[in-house]
Amino acid sequence: MVFWKYQGAGNDFIMIDQRDMAAVGSSTPGDGYTALTRDDTARIQRLCDRRFGIGADGLILLQHKPGYDFEMVYFNADGRESTMCGNGGRCIVAFAEKIGVAGNHCHFWAIDGAHEAKICASRPGNVPTAAGMVWVELKMMDVASVVQDDDATFVLHTGSPHFIRFITDLKSFSVVPEGRAIRYSPRFEATGGINVNFVEDQPNGGLAIRTYERGVEDETLACGTGVTAATLAGHLKNGNQPGIYETSVRALGDALSVRFRADGQGHFTDIWLCGPATAVFEGVIT
Repeated sequence: MVFWKYQGAGNDFIMIDQRDMAAVGSSTPGDGYTALTRDDTARIQRLCDRRFGIGADGLILLQHKPGYDFEMVYFNADGRESTMCGNGGRCIVAFAEKIGVAGNHCHFWAIDGAHEAKICASRPGNVPTAAGMVWVELKMMDVASVVQDDDATFVLHTGSPHFIRFITDLKSFSVVPEGRAIRYSPRFEATGGINVNFVEDQPNGGLAIRTYERGVEDETLACGTGVTAATLAGHLKNGNQPGIYETSVRALGDALSVRFRADGQGHFTDIWLCGPATAVFEGVIT
């Protein structure tokens, strides 16, 4: 099986071009390769294993979708199809451009619906990108419902469900045990669990974030839907004024930014997740 490896701010993914295979749900062989299906949990889990497989936070299939440049089908490292992955979405846009499926401006279909994306020639401020890296801006779903538990705790859905808690001393915080306790708490376990993000305000007005991801069941270096959720929660926490905003968010793997429009009533539209997407290597696995 031919595959490509991509990472977005340290969030890494196996990319497989399945356009020439039967649609997901079939197992039609071709050139010795059997197309991956939604039932191939053990196979996908093995491919994502960092010791016995390729190693990744998730696996993404690129497929045909009528009316769109392509379809993105995303699986977590546990082998199960999951909700939207923001960094994975940005990476598949870079991958699609690399293999000639789409250009610098594309439209694709994901589990949460249609997305628009743009590839930029450089980072903001005309800062050149590193070798193999592009800057990808991905339009996310609108957000119209946020649950605010208290001044520092929020729950919202940005394509994937997220729990946001603002804390201090993020660098030394015990993310994995604290995140796992929330992810498996009775409040969230019955609905499939939740991604857990711990966020700290920065002196420059931006945010820093660390994330425990369900499906990976560990801390990851970045989470795109989590960065988006943290940005919107931060806006609510800091006054919720209407207008157009952009926030820089420092994840462990790299900095990302989120642009959005707020109506001052807790509704957010025109949300763009922006950050690097890097081709790491390509190969063949048996």
